Amino acid sequence: LGMSAEMAWRTVCIVPAAVGIFVGAIILKISDDAPKGNYDEMKKNGTMAEVSAAASFRAGALNFNTWLLFVQYACCFGVELTMNNAAALYFREKFLLSTESAAAIASLFGWMNLFARGVGGFVSDKANARMGMRGRLWWQTICLVLEGIMVLIFANSNSLAASIVVMVIFSSFVQAAEGSSYGIVPYVNPPATGSIAGIVGAGGNTGAVAFGLGFRQLDYYQAFILMGSCIIASGVLSLFICIKGHAGLVTGQDSEEAIAAWKKLGAPASTTLQVPEPDTDAAAELEEENA
Repeated sequence: LGMSAEMAWRTVCIVPAAVGIFVGAIILKISDDAPKGNYDEMKKNGTMAEVSAAASFRAGALNFNTWLLFVQYACCFGVELTMNNAAALYFREKFLLSTESAAAIASLFGWMNLFARGVGGFVSDKANARMGMRGRLWWQTICLVLEGIMVLIFANSNSLAASIVVMVIFSSFVQAAEGSSYGIVPYVNPPATGSIAGIVGAGGNTGAVAFGLGFRQLDYYQAFILMGSCIIASGVLSLFICIKGHAGLVTGQDSEEAIAAWKKLGAPASTTLQVPEPDTDAAAELEEENA
């Protein structure tokens, strides 16, 4: 359109804003609040506990698993946000590319969102169908560890072609880890899922700020090494995720109810989405706090 580079990047922001508003309006108009229906109807039918926002947030914030997932999400979505900011500058400075070429290459990182995040959630569901929560945790750990390894390889890549290939693989595991994270979230404490999802999601922004400071204070190589090491370390945290009624990564056993649920999920005859049933004890505690 003949705009200057400074005006062009500002003007192009109109496109995602318009698409976001349009999609948001459609979602508000035609979607349900949850797989089982709208919240008002679920509360009337007794399938959803009436919980105050304060009680829900307190229950989510006091659950140790929430903060472990917070850190892990910081090391996947936080990494994505960091790469969105740093990738173009990195390619421009390291390989002496034009701003346009560097931005085009960096955009490949975001394009992986078209499939990889959904694949991460899909594989998490399949792992759950075979192994229950242990399967979800193993897939989460694999995604994070391989993501971290790809960052370390990327930091040591001196060829443009190799850097692009490694970045695409790296991005795929970043998005897959994001999808697998939210395959775990609904099981942590079902009556407080909204608050837990919000806290875990905030981990992504926190991670972006933390890694962004690293890129500001260190050179690219050191920043990437630090980021990759943190990601691998976050994968180890899966060992400490222990959700009531579910097996951990290497310890514990699923309850009979959990086994029945995930075996049913894996049955060929199952054609509807299965979601975690509310923890009656946790729901009762929240109701008492809400009273």
